[in-house]
Amino acid sequence: MHRLFTSRRRDERGMSTAEYAVGTIGACSVGGILVEVAQSDWFQNVVKGIFEGIPSILPF
Repeated sequence: MHRLFTSRRRDERGMSTAEYAVGTIGACSVGGILVEVAQSDWFQNVVKGIFEGIPSILPF
């Protein structure tokens, strides 16, 4: 009975390692998508418009 419990514990360690790997791949994928969006002309125009509009908002 003790051997079965130890075997289960090893399997759970492997699953957590696999979950970390999947999480890492997911995070890298989201990061890659954000980089692509940030490099797009649309996003750069939005950011440029925001920074150009800031002086008109400031009271001084």
